[in-house]
Amino acid sequence: MSEISSKVDKEARQRAATVLRNRFLQLIDEIRKGEPPVMEIPQRNINNTHYDEVRKLLLLGDKKLRRSFLDLNEAKRFMQTSLMGSIIYEALVNDEYPTIRDLYYRGKHTLVLRGPDNRTVEENTWDEQKESDSVIVDIEVFTSLLREEMLILSKEKGKVVGDMRIRSGNDVIDLSKMGHGAYSIEPTPDLIDFVDINADFVLVVEKDAVFQQLHRAGFWKQYRSILVTSAGQPDRATRRFVRRLNEEYKLPVYILTDADPYGWYIYSVFRIGSIALSYESERLATPNARFLGVSMADIFGTDKKKAYLSEIDRRSFIIKAKDYDKKRAEEIKNYPWFQTKGWKEEIDIFMKRQAKLEIEAMASKGLKFLAFTYLPDKIQKQDYIA
Repeated sequence: MSEISSKVDKEARQRAATVLRNRFLQLIDEIRKGEPPVMEIPQRNINNTHYDEVRKLLLLGDKKLRRSFLDLNEAKRFMQTSLMGSIIYEALVNDEYPTIRDLYYRGKHTLVLRGPDNRTVEENTWDEQKESDSVIVDIEVFTSLLREEMLILSKEKGKVVGDMRIRSGNDVIDLSKMGHGAYSIEPTPDLIDFVDINADFVLVVEKDAVFQQLHRAGFWKQYRSILVTSAGQPDRATRRFVRRLNEEYKLPVYILTDADPYGWYIYSVFRIGSIALSYESERLATPNARFLGVSMADIFGTDKKKAYLSEIDRRSFIIKAKDYDKKRAEEIKNYPWFQTKGWKEEIDIFMKRQAKLEIEAMASKGLKFLAFTYLPDKIQKQDYIA
């Protein structure tokens, strides 16, 4: 292996390569015994996903599919999975850091097959990247290894800033000294070592622009917080990073999104996981994350709560809900984890008012209002929805 790699990376490679090798060697053993090779892979669909009320997580069920090499309906997928497993293993032992895009190109080629009638047929290993991406997920559930644990890289999306030091590779990085920028959360967050953290809570901001405003205003300095942005729908690395902050340092996690069904869904993904990645909710989701806002009650007020926006503000900032917003709200209100009193009230106000609002509207009242009135006031009063 190259001496450039850190000790942490080398240990991760060795662990992943061993698991991957042993898992696929089981197929070789079956062939040697004269048995048809079969992969048993957990089904990844909504019918095999359930919400665990006790653990507050969206989890994969016990149903499995049997992928047999001798089944004509499964043979191609069996080939694709074996091919991808081989490519990933070679990258691990050769000290490489492939991206999911690299893996697509490394495995894409045309197989020339000869049929019983002696005619040749050409078949691509896969045609589009979504095929190879799906195969990578199959390997994850087949081996119980996250792609991040196999040193497979993806585009960095999330950012973080705050009074904390981390060790990434051979370097210690001070996240309190990033200037006007922020640390881009690397795609292998479990290989990061948290050296020390000086914070009371984590604030996750949906919008990157609002994150930047809060950062420049010094919010995290004044309120001893770790500021994170998912820049929209959170990627896996950001979710895992937030989970670690909560799990390892017991830091409360607050989520700040737009006041609309898509903002609610982003909160939901952070808190309980997603159907697509339910097999990894235990490592990616943060069950005790709280929805700080922006809430419908913050906009319109209730019998028990005064609105943060005046009637003039509402006329200036609220947006009429579209049909797709209402359709999404109808879907969300049926999810088991949105059956709490607070969420029922939130969704009811949305359906009654048929209006939504973006976080930027709070900043439009003045950045100081968002950073030094709205957010600290809600955190101090524990005014969140769980």
